[in-house]
Amino acid sequence: MEKTWRWFGKKDKITLAMLKQIGVEGIVTALHDIPNGEVWPREKIRDLREYIESYGMRWSVVESLPVVESIKYAGPDRDEQIERYKESLKNLSLEGVHTICYNFMPVLDWARTDLYHPNPDGTSNLYFSHAQFAYFDIHILKREGAENDYSEDVLAEVEKLKETMTPEDNHNLVDTIIVKTQGFVNGNIKEDDEKPVEIFRDLLKLYEGIDKDALRENMRYFLAAIMPTCEEYGMNMCVHPDDPPFPILGLPRIVTCDEDIDWFLNAVDNPHNGLTFCCGSLSAGAHNDITALAKKYAARTWFVHMRSCKVFDNGDFTEASHLGGRADLVEVAKIFEEIKPGLPMRVDHGPNMLGDENKGYNAGYTFLGRMFALGQVSGILHTIKHEK
Repeated sequence: MEKTWRWFGKKDKITLAMLKQIGVEGIVTALHDIPNGEVWPREKIRDLREYIESYGMRWSVVESLPVVESIKYAGPDRDEQIERYKESLKNLSLEGVHTICYNFMPVLDWARTDLYHPNPDGTSNLYFSHAQFAYFDIHILKREGAENDYSEDVLAEVEKLKETMTPEDNHNLVDTIIVKTQGFVNGNIKEDDEKPVEIFRDLLKLYEGIDKDALRENMRYFLAAIMPTCEEYGMNMCVHPDDPPFPILGLPRIVTCDEDIDWFLNAVDNPHNGLTFCCGSLSAGAHNDITALAKKYAARTWFVHMRSCKVFDNGDFTEASHLGGRADLVEVAKIFEEIKPGLPMRVDHGPNMLGDENKGYNAGYTFLGRMFALGQVSGILHTIKHEK
C-alpha cells in the first residue's frame, strides 16, 4: 500500500516538510479554497500538484471533490452541477490526478459528540454518544418528530442530560456536531457562521420527502451521468461509507453496510464506480464484519482508510487504537495487499496525544496521533511484505 496522509493545503499547520520526514509517500487533499459547486481550474490543480511534488511526494487522491446538496436531493440545477463536476474531473485527469474520494451523505458529512473524549492512558479520541446526539436533535435542533427516532433507553438518558446541560454545554455540542467537524472540509457550515443551528434547519428542509429509495436513485443518476467522463479520462470514483453508518436526523443513509455497497456498485456496474474502504466508518456499526467486507469488495476498492472503532453495548462508539477495536487492520491489510496491492492508504482519526490538542489541528486530524498510527500501520505492512 502507498502510505498517504490527508493534508489541508498550504495553510495546514502540518507542513509537507514534516510529512516527508515521517515517511509519507502520497498526499490526499483538495482545493479547499474553491466554493462548492464551482469548477476546479486546471491551473490551480497544477499549482498544488507541483507544490506537492516539490517535496518528493505525489497528489495521490482527491478528498474530496464535493457533491453539492442539489445533486443529492435532485434540485433544479442538478444537471448543471453535474456538468461542472465532469469538467473538474477532466481537469484533474489532465494534471495526472485520477482518484476521487467523495461522499453522498445528506447535509452532515461526519458526526461526533465529543472531540476530546479521555482515554485511560491520558490521550483522547473522537466519540459518539447516542444520548448526546439525541439531546442535540430533540432539544437544540428541535426537529419535529425527533423523539420517534430513538429508543426508550436513549430518551431516558436525554431526560437526565436535560437536568445538567448548561448553555455553554449546548454551545459546545453545536460546535462539535455541526461546526468543528464540518467547517474545514468545504462543509455546509463555516466556523464564523453566526447562526449555525438556523442554517442547519434550513438544510434539513431541502430533504423533506427524500427517503432511502429517492436518495439511492439520485446517487445512481449522478454516477450514471459521470461514468462516461470517468471512462474517457481514467477517473476512479470511490465513495466514502456513511459516518456513522446508520440514519441520523431523519435523513437516509445509503452507504452503511454490505447490502448498501452491493446496491450502488451494481446500480452503476462500472469499474470506475468504486469504494473507499473506510475501516473506521464501517466498524462503527456493530452490524458490519469488516474482514468479510474487505474480502468481498477489495476488487472494487480504490482507496483505503485505516482506522478502527470500538462499539459499546449501548451503540456508542469511540475511535480505537489502530491495533485494536472491531476492525482487524492486520487482516484487512493482508487482504488488500493480496487482491489489489499498491492502493493508496491513509491512517485516519489518530488520538490526541503529547499536546496535539493544543496545536489547533483540525478535528480528528492530529499530527503526533496520526504519526503514531502511521508507525503502527507501517509495521503491519512491513511484516506482511516480509512474510511474502
